Amino acid sequence: MVGHDFTARIAWTGNRGAGTQSYRVYDRTWDLVTPGGAAVACSNDPRLGGDPALPNPEDLLLSSLAACHMLWFLHLASSAGIVVTGYADDPLGLGESAPDGTGRFVRAILRPHITLAAGSDVAAADALHAQVGAHCFIARSVAFPVEHAATYAEG
Repeated sequence: MVGHDFTARIAWTGNRGAGTQSYRVYDRTWDLVTPGGAAVACSNDPRLGGDPALPNPEDLLLSSLAACHMLWFLHLASSAGIVVTGYADDPLGLGESAPDGTGRFVRAILRPHITLAAGSDVAAADALHAQVGAHCFIARSVAFPVEHAATYAEG
């Protein structure tokens, strides 16, 4: 096995002047910066006092999972001679919360809409999704099932 290191910096931006003196006096906002990347303003889930206009950790996990799946799908399609001309996903993460407020994802459903070159083998393209899970770093790291429900168009 070859080791890989990944780094990021998160910095809380929600101090309104009193720090965490009480639960209601601070914002649940923070910046995410990856090496060489621009800052991404983030917040907590709106149900927990976060800003609904900003991505939250759950959004970022689901987005990372969908992006990893997309990148591996594109790689496998290219290797198989399947020409993809468009790819967009609207993933759905299903979670649950316990009475004490703790929560977790119980499954994710990736719902990519994939545009293939005219005359492409849709069944062969669809079969690639089953292979992605063996390769995707993120999918291999999560403790919940990841399903896919792709739709296809020609273009």
